[in-house]
Amino acid sequence: MTKYWAVTPTSALLADGAPIAELDTSGTPGFTGDKKAGTQLLAERSPVLSDLQEKLYANGRSGDRRSVLLVLQGMDTAGKGGIVRHVIGSVDPQGVDHAAFGVPSREERRHHYLWRIHKALPRAGQLGVFDRSHYEDVLVVRVHNMVPPTEWERRYDEINAFEHELVDEGTTLVKIAMFISLDEQKKRLAERLERPDKYWKFKPADIDERAFWPAYQEAYQAVLDRTSTDYAPWYVLPADHKWFARLAVTELLIAAFLRLKLDWPPALFDIAEQKRRLAQA
Repeated sequence: MTKYWAVTPTSALLADGAPIAELDTSGTPGFTGDKKAGTQLLAERSPVLSDLQEKLYANGRSGDRRSVLLVLQGMDTAGKGGIVRHVIGSVDPQGVDHAAFGVPSREERRHHYLWRIHKALPRAGQLGVFDRSHYEDVLVVRVHNMVPPTEWERRYDEINAFEHELVDEGTTLVKIAMFISLDEQKKRLAERLERPDKYWKFKPADIDERAFWPAYQEAYQAVLDRTSTDYAPWYVLPADHKWFARLAVTELLIAAFLRLKLDWPPALFDIAEQKRRLAQA
């Protein structure tokens, strides 16, 4: 049996689980409420996340070098953009460093695959968000045979070493693999074709990629098996229900921020003196 990280809205547990090919993508593990209850809870928890993120940002402005990096991976239509909009959209944007990784540019292809990742890492005090990430180079690259197997095989260890270095330097990683069913993906693609406001999100290649679904499941399984570590674990997220996915990511981020034990930075000036000066101004 494969070990993977299963997520609930209130906690994350390391468990012995079935392979991701058998994951119930319509599940809401740990949450017994319906969409209405989940949406209401998200509205209650979003200000908590916002407050914690502001504390991180304030500490960063005061010399704290720590940061948080949310890594979102998933097939097309898995809901990564919705997470950015509805979860990250609830916090102060000046404290967010966001990067979306698509097909590498000509310049990026001239460098090591981690080159563009290094350039997008969150600054001190920032909440970084990766919509896709360095894992594309052991997922898409593997599925489509873009490099020899010996090349992508060694990248698992490279990625582990890279993430270990990030953690040692003060970055907390929250890596989330979002999984939807083939049927749910088909439904979401069909919706994009029915709505003019969604045409821009549709790519004909998305349909082509559906033929590679088994290969992607195998590639994702390898990613979870090879790169889920104590210092940077993977969280497996059933994402057929968008409301649940957004709630779960919110809770995982809150948990990550709480582990930092953040407080407001102390004043670097004499408060009484500044009050006196202000009163006389």
